[in-house]
This record gives sequence, C-alpha cells and structure tokens, in this order.
Amino acid sequence: MTKDQIKLRSMISIALFAAIIGILAQITIPLPLVPITGQTLAIGLAATILGSRNGTLAVLLYLIIGSAGVPVFAEFSAGISKLVGPTGGFLVGFIPAAFMTGFYMEKRGYTFTNALIANIIGMFITLAFGTAWLKLSADLSWTAAFASGFTPFIIVGIIKAALASWVGLVVRKRLISSKLLLSHTNANA
Repeated sequence: MTKDQIKLRSMISIALFAAIIGILAQITIPLPLVPITGQTLAIGLAATILGSRNGTLAVLLYLIIGSAGVPVFAEFSAGISKLVGPTGGFLVGFIPAAFMTGFYMEKRGYTFTNALIANIIGMFITLAFGTAWLKLSADLSWTAAFASGFTPFIIVGIIKAALASWVGLVVRKRLISSKLLLSHTNANA
C-alpha cells in the first residue's frame, strides 16, 4: 500500500469516528447539570480502534465541527458556547482522554485488560477535566462540582469503558484482518 493510500485511509477513519462520536452523543440520559451521553463510549471506541494519534484527531475533528455550528454535541447542540459553558470541560477532556487511552494500549498491548485499564484512565481524565471546569464555570464548591460532574458518572463510566474495550478490540481485530486498518496505527503519520 502506498503512503497516499495509507494517508487516505487514515483521513477516512478519522472522519468516520468523528461522525460516530456525533451520533452516539445523541444518546442522552438527562441529569440536572451534566447529562449522561454516548460520547464517552464513542471516545473510548475511537481510541481503542484507531490508537492515540488518529483517535485524538477524530476527537479534535468532532470538536471543530461542533464548534463551527454543526449540531453534533449532546442533544443536537453546537457552537463555541458549548466549549466554554459548564459542560465544556468534558468536551475538552475528551482530547487527552483519547490520547492517553490509545497511548496506553500502544505501549502495553491490545488485550482486554489493557484496553479496560486504558479506557478507565480515559474516563477519569474526562471526569477530572469536566469536574474542574464545572466548578469554575458554574461557580460551584468542589463538593457540589464532584456531586454533579464526577460521582454520578463513575459506575456508568466503568460500564462504558468495558463496552468500549470489548467492542473496540473486536472491531479493531476485524479491521486489521480485512486490511482496512494497519496493526500499527501510528505508522501512517
């Protein structure tokens, strides 16, 4: 496969996962300040399947599209105001979460245990960014910020981390075996 073909496949994968994040973001369970969404599941899938580089690029593309006004954020919302509003920290936290999730698996291997650990690390990164941002932007106490932006998401986050690990590894293996994804995803730089 030529470098141009590899680059094209990477760009298509990145765009596809940006779209998947936008689609899963519409699965929401409303809560008072921060809803439970399918976004974090999609972030875990992107990082598990695409790795640190392309998974992070998919998240960045998703955030750019949403910030530009395409309604891909939760509840079909969009705009830069979402990035600077009370839930903006969760969105921004997706960037380091995707990178660290993919990076961990690239260094440790693509096993279910490593994928689960990596996705749980990613979940905690997202929650940490989101909680800190929520505290500052909504002028909450740390206790209130943790009660609204961290605690309600731990159990469902672990479930989504397990699901992203299992589904992500199955899809990754099948994409590699069908030669639609390189086994070393960062070889396409």
